[in-house]
Amino acid sequence: MSSANTSSGPRAGRREWLGLGLLVLPSLLLFMMLTILFLAIPHIAKDLNPSSTELLWILDIYGFTMAGFLVAMGTLADKIGRRRLLIIGAAVFGLVSVLAALTDDPALMILWRAILGVAAATQMPSTLGLIFSMFHNAKQRGIAIGVWAASISAGVTLGPIVSAVLLEAFSWRATFLVAVPIMAIVVIGAPLVLPAHTDSWGSKLDLLSVGLLLATLLPFIYGVKTLAKDDSLGVALGTIAAGIAFGAWFVVRQLRIESPLLDVRLFANRTVSGALGVFILAAAGMGGVYLMFTQYLQLVAALSPLRTALAILPAAVLLVGVSLVSPVLARRVSPGIIIGVGLVVQVVGYLMLTQVESTAGLPLLIAGFIVLYPAVNPAMALTTDMIVGAVPPEKAGAASGLSTTANDLGISLGIALIGSIGVAVYRGEITGTLPGGLPEETTAAARDSLDGAVSAASGLSPDVATTVLEPARAAFTSGLNLGALVAAVIAAAGAVLAFARLRQVPPTGAPAPAESTQDREVETT
Repeated sequence: MSSANTSSGPRAGRREWLGLGLLVLPSLLLFMMLTILFLAIPHIAKDLNPSSTELLWILDIYGFTMAGFLVAMGTLADKIGRRRLLIIGAAVFGLVSVLAALTDDPALMILWRAILGVAAATQMPSTLGLIFSMFHNAKQRGIAIGVWAASISAGVTLGPIVSAVLLEAFSWRATFLVAVPIMAIVVIGAPLVLPAHTDSWGSKLDLLSVGLLLATLLPFIYGVKTLAKDDSLGVALGTIAAGIAFGAWFVVRQLRIESPLLDVRLFANRTVSGALGVFILAAAGMGGVYLMFTQYLQLVAALSPLRTALAILPAAVLLVGVSLVSPVLARRVSPGIIIGVGLVVQVVGYLMLTQVESTAGLPLLIAGFIVLYPAVNPAMALTTDMIVGAVPPEKAGAASGLSTTANDLGISLGIALIGSIGVAVYRGEITGTLPGGLPEETTAAARDSLDGAVSAASGLSPDVATTVLEPARAAFTSGLNLGALVAAVIAAAGAVLAFARLRQVPPTGAPAPAESTQDREVETT
């Protein structure tokens, strides 16, 4: 364990704690924006009439651009100042949120969501970097990091709930406008309570590495999405292969240049690589199923946004309880074991969702979600400190950037992968089950997605609408069942990885075990 976890330092004062309170606001909001559209998507689909592919891009382009630029923006923050970049990002985020709220074109909505992701990436590394520069006392820094991590979990949880309240009172456009006052507080308050911190040793920003990282992520994810289309297998495999090739080029370049954008040698550290892998797997399974869960509540069970939020609330309350208990347990038990047990519990919840039916399936769906959702928190709450604590202090910034990227990328990958599986199953099962004699545009909309079927059925007589909605809801539920099964496999893989790679991590505050030769080499590289 590095000295970052054991050394003491001057204690933070009132200004530093006020600064932490300010930093919690963008951390919570930026991750809330990952899930805030989950309930708004049916309303956006009705107003903007996007294709199912455009709908998926509207949902997760934000997460992909955020993940793609996080590491680069961390380097840029060291170069021009973390507070300055935080303020710039908050101002851009607020302005683009207004533009997105006024948009009536699906392509423009995708563009604005992409820019919001970049603006989010300018802020997240600065929030964690400022915490490290403000809190020098190890114990206080641990508390501050815990509060920061809890704000991220709370943001992911609050997204659909806040969305439900806004949809009841206003429209889907309010889900974007909610960011404006929060970002205004950040812009105004940051100069008052945050230090103007820069690192004179900050490395240069390698623009080629930034481009290679984006060229790795976006083609790969596009290929995953395209797999859901029956006539695009060649395109899908080609773009996935291109993403992998760019990824290999990126890794080779990081190993050769003097100031790498991402220190890939950190992955040789057993704890860092194991925790990052577990983090991505846990977030991926949860991200995709969370989206389908909220869609089922609205489009299959036909709940209002407010009733949907009430259905989510019990699991959200339990998640908050688990987030408070997990760090306490980690003082007595290895955090790796706690994370592994949580993922095993998740597997049980996902398997419950595989048995949900399109009729009378709501109680089992909610019960399964109550089991699986809080169980993801140990992986979310305990890995950041585990990753940062496993490397030398001078590499803490790079390690914290990896942790944030893993969470964001995992959720986005889950939405893309499991969402695409759901779309593929839906389209395969709906074919041949729709009644004849429907208008061509109605049939096309119903075959494309459940959102399309619900929108098209609204203009039909009740009897005809039923013949469209029943097979569409059954097809969507089949997609949910298979998506939950895939999520169960992902969570099981995460549990195996946690037990295999992280069980040696000692309880918080306990002496570290003897490090392996490989890990010592990583720390001295």
